[in-house]
Amino acid sequence: QVQLVESGGGLVQPGGSLRLSCAASGTIFRVYAMGWYRQAPGKQRELVATITRGGNTNYADSVKGRFTMSRDNAKNTVYVQMNSLKPEDTAVYYCNADVQGRDYLRGDYWGQGTQVTVSS
Repeated sequence: QVQLVESGGGLVQPGGSLRLSCAASGTIFRVYAMGWYRQAPGKQRELVATITRGGNTNYADSVKGRFTMSRDNAKNTVYVQMNSLKPEDTAVYYCNADVQGRDYLRGDYWGQGTQVTVSS
């Protein structure tokens, strides 16, 4: 079994910063691409950013230049540094990972989500 646990969400004022973390644990052989997605009330879940095992990143246009995603393969953990936050960034942020278990089977896993609220 594989678990993804997000942390770091909270309430922040417009223009502020937050850093989210997502740690994968369990019977893991290797973690491949990981990503952050978000879902605002009444809206569909959307891509925020992804990162390959080698560190190549891809960002949604709405967060380019403000968010930076990174990873620590030794800890099976990814981070997203979110700067210059806007009210429209308010959403539940979900971590996603492509994981190969010790049985060598690969699966797609999601965390439980962490709330980010940007408001004055």
